[in-house]
Amino acid sequence: MTAPVRIGAVGYGYWGPNLVRNVDRLPDAELVAVCDASGDNLAKAACLYPNAAMVTDLDTMLAEHDLDAVVVATSAPSHHAIARRALEAGKHVFVEKPLTLTSADAQDLVALASEKGLTLMVGHLMVYHSAVRWIRETIANGDLGDVLYLYAQRLNLGKVRTEENAFWSLAPHDVSIALYLLGETPVSVSATGAAYLTGGVHDTVFATLHFASGKMANIHVSWLDPHKIRKFTIVGTKKMLVFDDMEATEKIWIYDKGVGAPESALAYGEDLSLRFGEIRVPWVPQKEPLALEVQHFLDCVRSGATPESDGRAGLAVVQVLEAVDASMAAGGAPVAIAQARP
Repeated sequence: MTAPVRIGAVGYGYWGPNLVRNVDRLPDAELVAVCDASGDNLAKAACLYPNAAMVTDLDTMLAEHDLDAVVVATSAPSHHAIARRALEAGKHVFVEKPLTLTSADAQDLVALASEKGLTLMVGHLMVYHSAVRWIRETIANGDLGDVLYLYAQRLNLGKVRTEENAFWSLAPHDVSIALYLLGETPVSVSATGAAYLTGGVHDTVFATLHFASGKMANIHVSWLDPHKIRKFTIVGTKKMLVFDDMEATEKIWIYDKGVGAPESALAYGEDLSLRFGEIRVPWVPQKEPLALEVQHFLDCVRSGATPESDGRAGLAVVQVLEAVDASMAAGGAPVAIAQARP
């Protein structure tokens, strides 16, 4: 495919305008239609994109417009039905996170996309963050040594939600980053949380992901916290790294610190030594992650390559989200995650 990818966008509410803006400005894409049930939302889109058709019905958009792909930025409960309908119509599909609300639905989409030979990609935005990709390369180069564990914090005061809990709302980013950086999926999850503000809706969650390699990832999310924090800490055998996404420029700090055995023999209890070295703040040029993410989707549609955040990656994140819910319901007991994938 050499012509621009013809795109239909579904959902022009909260996040949809950002997605449509990037589709419209990339030369490899042509925004053909915008679909939203809200007349007000379509009126806003029509002012900005007068060459695109405005429709209120998905089936109408699929039937009346020549599309190569559909991008979906609707509420999570609608993801499965919309994505399935688009795949059935032979369109490549991009879906915002989470891919679906159940792993069964995610597996259904993965299987359908595979059967039809279509691209299915999920919007794990942080995977396309310049700093995250730099960190993954640093880990792959062995600069941190062997990664032992990591932990993430995504905290703020608000926005309080009443439909999904804090882990479903906030943690898909952190889960996708953890799986992307560690290069494996967890075998079990244990989690605790509390619903202080809305009955039955956990606003604070502490979850620990356990991996077959022995690595561990802890994720703390809350919208009931005095601090606005979006931070990752990665501990390796050689060095430690902190990624602070609230920093405007100095987002990554590398600490040459660790614990190791001394060169000469010591008495019992003195066989480990602390190491304190330099602190380095590398300069990592930043680009808009959403633009990189949309461009990657277009590239995969045109080449047939598998997206880095493909349907299977989306399924893996949904499996973790489900396991966290199950563990919290079981009082924090570990919940195994099936490794079988379609």
